[in-house]
Amino acid sequence: MKRMTSAQARQAFLDFFEEMNHKPVASSSLVPGNDPTILFTNAGMVQFKDVFLGLDKRDYKRATTSQKCMRVAGKHNDLEEVGPSPRHHTFFEMLGNFSFGDYFKRDAIRYAYDLLTKVYGLPADRLAFTVYQNDDEAYGIWVNDIGVDPKRVARMGPKTNFWQMADTGPCGPTSEIHWDKFPEMGTDGILDALVKEDDRFLELWNLVFMQFNRTQADPDHTGQYDTPLPAPGVDTGMGLERILSVVNGVETNYETDLFMPIIEATQRLTGQTDAERDANIVPYRVIADHIRAAVFLIADGVLPGAKGRDSVCRLVLRRAARFGTKLGFNEPFLGIVADAVIDVMGGHYTELVERADAIKKVITQEEIRFRRTLDRGLTELETELNNLKAENRTELPGTIAFYLKATLGLPIQVIKDVAEESGFTVDMTGFHAEEDRHAKVSGGGQAMGEIATADTYNEALVQLKAAKLLGEKGVVYTPYMKKPVVSDQVLALFRDGERVESVMAGDKVEVVLGHTPFYVEAGGQVSDTGTLTGKGWLIEVEAMHRAVGGLIVHVGEVIEGTPKEGDEALAEVDLSRRRDITRNHTGTHLLHAALRNHLGTHVQQRGSLVAPDRLRFDFAHDQRVTPEELSQIESEVNSVILANYPVHSEEKPLAQARAEGAMALFGEKYGETVRTIVIAEDSDRYSYELCGGVHVGETAEIGAFLIVSEGSVSAGIRRIEALTGHGAVEYVQRSLDTLGHVAARLGATPDESAHRVEALQDELATSKKHIAQLQRELARNRFNEMIGNLETINGVPALIAQLDGLPVDTLREMSDWFRDRVPSGVLVLGSAADDRPQLVVAVTDDLTKQGLHAGKIIKDIAAVVGGGGGGRPTMAQAGGKDTAQLGAALAKARQLIAAK
Repeated sequence: MKRMTSAQARQAFLDFFEEMNHKPVASSSLVPGNDPTILFTNAGMVQFKDVFLGLDKRDYKRATTSQKCMRVAGKHNDLEEVGPSPRHHTFFEMLGNFSFGDYFKRDAIRYAYDLLTKVYGLPADRLAFTVYQNDDEAYGIWVNDIGVDPKRVARMGPKTNFWQMADTGPCGPTSEIHWDKFPEMGTDGILDALVKEDDRFLELWNLVFMQFNRTQADPDHTGQYDTPLPAPGVDTGMGLERILSVVNGVETNYETDLFMPIIEATQRLTGQTDAERDANIVPYRVIADHIRAAVFLIADGVLPGAKGRDSVCRLVLRRAARFGTKLGFNEPFLGIVADAVIDVMGGHYTELVERADAIKKVITQEEIRFRRTLDRGLTELETELNNLKAENRTELPGTIAFYLKATLGLPIQVIKDVAEESGFTVDMTGFHAEEDRHAKVSGGGQAMGEIATADTYNEALVQLKAAKLLGEKGVVYTPYMKKPVVSDQVLALFRDGERVESVMAGDKVEVVLGHTPFYVEAGGQVSDTGTLTGKGWLIEVEAMHRAVGGLIVHVGEVIEGTPKEGDEALAEVDLSRRRDITRNHTGTHLLHAALRNHLGTHVQQRGSLVAPDRLRFDFAHDQRVTPEELSQIESEVNSVILANYPVHSEEKPLAQARAEGAMALFGEKYGETVRTIVIAEDSDRYSYELCGGVHVGETAEIGAFLIVSEGSVSAGIRRIEALTGHGAVEYVQRSLDTLGHVAARLGATPDESAHRVEALQDELATSKKHIAQLQRELARNRFNEMIGNLETINGVPALIAQLDGLPVDTLREMSDWFRDRVPSGVLVLGSAADDRPQLVVAVTDDLTKQGLHAGKIIKDIAAVVGGGGGGRPTMAQAGGKDTAQLGAALAKARQLIAAK
């Protein structure tokens, strides 16, 4: 057997079938785009389902993929096996090859056998095979065509070896390939072991032959309703994790490089020895499997939540976090472990690298949410289990399980895990009954992720006003409080687009209070976040929404407990985040004023973003702001900050504010009364704007102001991005760290670094010039050697050679030398330079009249190296991607010349 990395094993499969004229097709998303009947993509054929059904056509009849798959629901729910089992996983990769009415059983079987024995190097005497009991054709191919001993081919029933998409429709027999883990048991017992499905064999590959169309349900598999399909197909699937464990001779999938780097990343955090790790391996396995699943789910847009696909993402993360507690983790750690997944899988699935920061942020946020209630939830669960033990009972009631899930956010699978570890079962029937009862009582929503309509909001607003719970103006809105904390009543709850009486842990909700201190996104300033807390419950507020006029809703997630309409609630804004936002908002006003001072009064605001981590300011200006101007603007803003100007807000009539010179946002509509922000020291007014946002009390609170970029948004509109406060400090610290690192590598002080870099650049330029001269001299010498040994192709003198390391400029110069020395002939040169293939073709004038065309030759041979190009009849060049195919490209050139 050939030991392989996961990347090598995956690529060997794809390369083999590409050589067999299959189109390599990228994996589809874990969220099936064409099949609402399944939660996740669970097999390679899912993205081709419409092709097999004749509803879609592709420009190829053969395909090969390595497909991302998830199996955590329905008949494929292996979650409880993940960890204890050496081979069960939630996320896995399925290697597959497919034929859409092209080849059938004979080729499919031959391809599978050759790949396993010749490419992966598996010994033929370690393989065994199954076919459907009535499939004489497949049996004959294995025994007669491939030459397999009949003692290794078992005929099996429809339970294992017949596939159907549904009761009616496409169906057909299957053939499975198995790996013999215990060959010393001899060949005589193979058929019996396959029939019994005992532990001797490991299923590697399933070949599905879509041969029939079933017109009526046939539970007894008589075949009387099966008619042959006009274009039978092939769908095969082999788990990458399994074949990798076999070719590397390890007992479990977790010992391969798909999992060990993740396990080792967790181990580094625990500080355990290998022996300690192996003695308690199940938590390591669960964490490795589940974090892989979470990373891929989040990359495909599935975020942790309470329902549907989102609930699966939440489940694997929370289950991994719970198993983390068994290893001693008391703080979030999964975001760190996720780096190992991205390192292992990011080479093939590049979206993981592109979205790495967002993936890790989501993971950490979910882990933080879970840890808020985990300790209390586990303590209450253990108390309940101890009570049951004292009563000699072994089953946790469904009502208690539901309470722990609904009130404390413990996923039911975590409850089952903990219970089973202590020797208890969970009454799942009672749990589901309680879940259904709660849905009816609370008036649960109908559609996952649906938001309420304006009519629903207006209806609630009218009812609340009629009940005197809201005044005529609606919700009292006071975002400008110095201490943004308000105690009020929960007036309305919305979930999944409908008003409900109560909600539970994990629900995404919208909450209406009679009074809110939370800022609602407007004027470029983002919404506040924070918490709503009541007796025994907590809601994390993630955003604010002005649903309709007079009705403001807090958008968030129930972290703990069961909030109900009528509950008292404490609304508390995240003050640290709010302060970062206010620094950036006042910073935009200072920036606006400084821009007008330095660039002219034509500068007007055209848009902005005021977030906690940065500010963005768009303004009217018809040319680039120079570095010198940016430096002056930045310096002026910092001077005003250090001067500690007071920042005043005042409401006044719009006409008065305009008359006083207040600046307004271009295109914004204002009411008759407006809020104004003045930054001034006595009579020295620096900035005066109409603004409904939240600001600092004095400019010194901003701390520091740094411009980090300036660029064009559109014609006549420029954009500046800047940092203040904590963001500015962190930026300076990172920059100083980077400068210190660079200076150390240069062997200079930070102040000397710029001069040292300039000196190195001069040295490098000189070295490159010398290298180019030497390369040219070497190329000239090589050319002189080759010109005396031209080959003749169909009467045409030709110089065809591969000269690696030469840049394309030198190749072009060699074409000039060729024309100077050879009155009639063709030159074709290839070079692998900087891991990229380069090709040059030159044809003398006389041969162009005979039909030889450099541009046409280059077009055909460039395709061989995965590139393209063109040019004149006498001269052409091209690049490509695959340097390994340069020799084949030059051989193709010989064929083209010979054909002329």
